[in-house]
Amino acid sequence: MATKGFVLYLLAAFSAAVLSAFIISGHYTYKNNHLISRPSLNSDEKTWPELAFSWRIMLGTLIGFLGSAFGTVGGVGGGGIFVPMLTLVIGFDTKSAAALSKCMIMGASASSFWYNIRVQHPYRQVPILDYDLTLLFQPMLMLGITLGVALSVVFPYWLITLLIIILFLGTSSRSFFRGIGMWKEESLLKKETVKTQETSASFTEKLPIDTTYEPLLPRDEKTLLEILTLNLRWKKLMLLVAVWATFLVLQVIKNDLVACSTWYWALTVAQFLSTLSVFGFESIKLYKESKKRKRLGNTESICEATIEWTLPNLMFCALCGVLGGTVGGLLGSGGGFILSPLLLEIGVIPQVASATAMFVMMFSSSLSVVEFYLLNRFPVPYALYLITVALLAGFWGQFFVRKVMAILKRASIIVFIISGVIFASALTMGIIGIEQSIMMIHNHEFMGFLDFCSNQ
Repeated sequence: MATKGFVLYLLAAFSAAVLSAFIISGHYTYKNNHLISRPSLNSDEKTWPELAFSWRIMLGTLIGFLGSAFGTVGGVGGGGIFVPMLTLVIGFDTKSAAALSKCMIMGASASSFWYNIRVQHPYRQVPILDYDLTLLFQPMLMLGITLGVALSVVFPYWLITLLIIILFLGTSSRSFFRGIGMWKEESLLKKETVKTQETSASFTEKLPIDTTYEPLLPRDEKTLLEILTLNLRWKKLMLLVAVWATFLVLQVIKNDLVACSTWYWALTVAQFLSTLSVFGFESIKLYKESKKRKRLGNTESICEATIEWTLPNLMFCALCGVLGGTVGGLLGSGGGFILSPLLLEIGVIPQVASATAMFVMMFSSSLSVVEFYLLNRFPVPYALYLITVALLAGFWGQFFVRKVMAILKRASIIVFIISGVIFASALTMGIIGIEQSIMMIHNHEFMGFLDFCSNQ
């Protein structure tokens, strides 16, 4: 019921925001039959500061390190922190900042992947990376990023800011209350564990197997080779790489075509078809398996998610995957601000939700980085430096938080980190967006929708 209410909140708020954009754009007219272009925000003029030791670099490195560390742990990437840091602190233009943000997310997600393939699942003999959920969300996220980049050309900047604030405040508050609920459950479980251990040392053997906080239970430690063998599913990994490569080839070819030409739309349709084919394949697999287990009375979940894979739930996941990618394309993030809370929503435990979300973003962010490199949208030395910062931050952030979780025995820490990073991103992106929008109003600049084909 709470999920439906949250979806209704998003739909109502987004509809009201877009409708207001149409009303506002009706008060503006074109002058001399020429489109009024967006201000310097969308200008092709590049501002690339020199990579030299200064207080700006030091402050930017510190913010980037902390943002990457917490963003990686929470599975949200940290794009909402990276973009303001790169523009306000270091001094990049908005487009270059978005491109470098993708570089940092790619570095953080790569370090997360390397760290997590060497980590046991908290309580089950399965990979900590959920490959089924990755195959379900990866194509939709990449499709959403393509749509987000297109909408960033069409949507007025103030509308993008408003949509981001609505979405981020909604997801952060939703995650925060979920974290509180999980914290209370953990407290009750810990109290009961201590109480029963005083009377019976064998209590842990009687705990229900489907409890959310199985890390409290003892487990058989495996060797590093055994963990790697368990976590790496080569066939599914190769399929994910194949989807990534297909999307990359189509996108690179499309970038060299004239916008809105026949071949441009043909490749756009091909992207939709390739995305829907992979999503449909995985959806049918989950649907049939779910139906089969229900018929046999098997209550064990197919993957980490505890929801039943019905048609409405699959459509909901598809919508959220596209929405997450669209926000990533608009913002310059990896889409984790939607994906990570969504995985929690469908019943994935925090450790797996974080690892899987970053795993999905490794593909989407690297796709964007290759595209931006071919378009010469970022300085390579800066990109390499920031990727290194994100790599180190992502690894040590995961290591530190996992140690804290092991001591406190509370997985809800990850949920609070998710909520905190998303809320901080809402503040930073909101402040920057409002400031930019006020400047545009003072300069009497066009505040309505732009034509897609004329502004590519």
